[in-house]
Amino acid sequence: MKRIVLLFAACLGACLLAGAQKRIPLLEKVPGHRVSCSYTYSLSKDGAPFSEVTSGSLEVEDNAFRLDALGLRLLSDGTIRWTLDDEAKEAVVETVSREDLVTNPALLLSEYTRYGDQITVNGSSDTSLDITLELDSATRARFVLKDIVFSAKQGKSDFSLEEKSLPKDYLVTDLR
Repeated sequence: MKRIVLLFAACLGACLLAGAQKRIPLLEKVPGHRVSCSYTYSLSKDGAPFSEVTSGSLEVEDNAFRLDALGLRLLSDGTIRWTLDDEAKEAVVETVSREDLVTNPALLLSEYTRYGDQITVNGSSDTSLDITLELDSATRARFVLKDIVFSAKQGKSDFSLEEKSLPKDYLVTDLR
């Protein structure tokens, strides 16, 4: 359960990056591309860390994404999200809202203008971005995106999954 909570926090954090009204040139390149990167995510309250640092990889194309972290894989074609735990042999299937930042980290890269002055850019280069997001007056989420690669769109088939393709010993919970 702790892994799932941390993963959702990472997704939320990644998605909330999508929200600054500030101009972030690196993110302005996202539309029209497939974007992949590694990331780290951490939370602090009143300047003191209160969560583990979560790291993983993220790939986004339009509103579709693939996120790997904490032994979990999330795949979404923008409509349906699969959360896969290969160790536990479990899969959860859910409907994804285009407005739900918790369940759609593609919004992180595609709609970063959403959160106005809540975002501070700590550093940026052609392939990395270090951002702090102010969640409330005391809580900060820090995201470091590294090895950012922009490539041509390839279609959403890489971000979807057919239940039939899972091994028979997987427990599938369908929440749609």
